[in-house]
Amino acid sequence: MVAAVSVNQSQEPLAGIRVVELSQGVAAAYCGRLLAVLGADVTLLEPPGGHRLRAGPPFLPGAAGTSALFAYLAAGKRSYVSKADAGLGAVPDELLRDAHILVHDTPVSETWAQGLDPETLETRFPNLINLSVLPFGAQGPKADWRAEEINAIHAAGEGFLLPNGLSVELFPDRPPLKIYGHFAAMQAGVAAALGALSALWVGQGQSVDVSVQDAALAVGCFAIQRLGDGSVEHRAGRSFKYGGVLECRDGFIEVLTLEERQWRGMVELMDRPAWATDGALDDPLERSRRGAELNEHIRAWARQHEVAELVGRAQALGVPMARYNAPADVLEGPHEFARGLFQTVEVEGAGPTPMLVAPFHFGGAPLRLRGGPPRLGDDGPQTVHETSLSARAAR
Repeated sequence: MVAAVSVNQSQEPLAGIRVVELSQGVAAAYCGRLLAVLGADVTLLEPPGGHRLRAGPPFLPGAAGTSALFAYLAAGKRSYVSKADAGLGAVPDELLRDAHILVHDTPVSETWAQGLDPETLETRFPNLINLSVLPFGAQGPKADWRAEEINAIHAAGEGFLLPNGLSVELFPDRPPLKIYGHFAAMQAGVAAALGALSALWVGQGQSVDVSVQDAALAVGCFAIQRLGDGSVEHRAGRSFKYGGVLECRDGFIEVLTLEERQWRGMVELMDRPAWATDGALDDPLERSRRGAELNEHIRAWARQHEVAELVGRAQALGVPMARYNAPADVLEGPHEFARGLFQTVEVEGAGPTPMLVAPFHFGGAPLRLRGGPPRLGDDGPQTVHETSLSARAAR
């Protein structure tokens, strides 16, 4: 049996809202993507040669030159190609007159020449929400600085802490890394979408300034919080004293025992081995001091078991434990299928392609994509395949 992903279109929160997106990077594009899946009509303004992310890796397998990144970020949007002599930043007046929101990542120094500075926009389009998404925001001494993802993740302090835990234990001589993909940029996209929604709530004509660095810092601020007790976290020392990532017979799990009841549940999960019932371990500080010793025992125990067995028992005992899923596990997961997390859309060059929709429901039902990414200059949404990706999970 194949289950269909359906949603009452009247439940789309942003139905009737028109957005113009002038993006070059991931942050502004992801903001537009979130607004589109919420029901807004999003027009992506592209130069004659196409958006720069159309050529951005990674590429879909079996579809040479088809960017998976662009396909995901542009799903459900329209494409409007600017005139060759207008330049990348020229936004046609006819689009902005009818738009509620302009989301862009035009560098501050270029906004004046392109007529995208706040003063000009406020004068010409007084009801337009001007949403700027830049690496360091549109104000301050770094407002004109450019940055890629690796710059942003380090500017926010997270790079100082990567890799950590089991990774740094297994490979202590490897250099620091950034999180795979576009973590900081997508956090900024979420912040920008929230800013757009807030501006819509307050009223039209707002100016919203989003910083990628600030958004990433807001998510990964724990290291700064630790400065309050004099602790300076570093990748070599940032790990839970016991637990963390554990290898099992058939994969990996992660377990955290931050509370006393969780530690007691962990002891029960391990069938109360003699080493874990040492009275001295009733003191959480002593457990922390003996963390390396405890982890030797815990890891030896975990390798004797399978992931599903441990996760199921841990949940029953109130121990925070979860499987480390491979991508295929997520795509075919019965829970993800039940929530309509993925939808099949048409991607030029790749055909019907499964795609993540959104991490939220409205009215008890999943939202849906209007279609896949637009062809260059295509003013209408691409084909939507009504059946869910995870058909196999329902059979």
